[in-house]
Amino acid sequence: MDDYGKPLYDNLQYCRRCCMPETNEGIIFDEFGVCQACQSAEQKIHINWKEREKQLQEIFQDYKNKAGNNYDCIIIPGGFSYGDYLRAGAVARFSNIMSGIKSASEKGKAIIGICNGFQILVESGLLPGALITNNSTNFISKEIQLKVSNNNSLFTNKYTEQEIIRMPIAHKQGNYFADTELLNELKDNNQIAFQYKDNPNGSCLNIAGIFNKQKNILGMMPHPERAAEHILGSQDGIKIFESILSNI
Repeated sequence: MDDYGKPLYDNLQYCRRCCMPETNEGIIFDEFGVCQACQSAEQKIHINWKEREKQLQEIFQDYKNKAGNNYDCIIIPGGFSYGDYLRAGAVARFSNIMSGIKSASEKGKAIIGICNGFQILVESGLLPGALITNNSTNFISKEIQLKVSNNNSLFTNKYTEQEIIRMPIAHKQGNYFADTELLNELKDNNQIAFQYKDNPNGSCLNIAGIFNKQKNILGMMPHPERAAEHILGSQDGIKIFESILSNI
């Protein structure tokens, strides 16, 4: 496969499980395009896919039921949920667990969405505005500087006002967009948590992270968990988690 997941040679058959191409020795594929090695591995560990699907559904239902009850904080991490199909976060908003997260938010539970987690919170209506494609239309992965715009929240109380911090970003749809009325509302309610010092993606008002009105929900595109100790290049992100712990 090439860097884009496409076959290097169109005339070769590739296993749909492990991407192993056919060779001179002649790998045998079943009717689903799965090679012998994968077939054998699945038989050895006795995978019952229908039973496994049932188990996963039970696990997800359990998470959904408990989301608002057993946790002090809910963290929706970064990633590419559902392959970012349609729009980043657009499919994940329909996940079973989201109803539990919405219920928890109404009870004042601390919720933080990071990168794709921020996109999911916006798509689900838990945070206002929209996250659209970066002005450059490129995926951006680099360290940036942020200004702490509001340090009076359960997520930011360990920072000083207007403190400049460093964190990495890694996104293509991180350009925060809102109309003038909403932007004025965010400013008036002190809902802007972080702003880019040097805007990398075209976000309105240089916004990198926002709160909901009650300030128990934070969404941000930069990754604080990837700036939590010196070996990662910065430990400025750890204060977010320390702030949360100080309020539990």
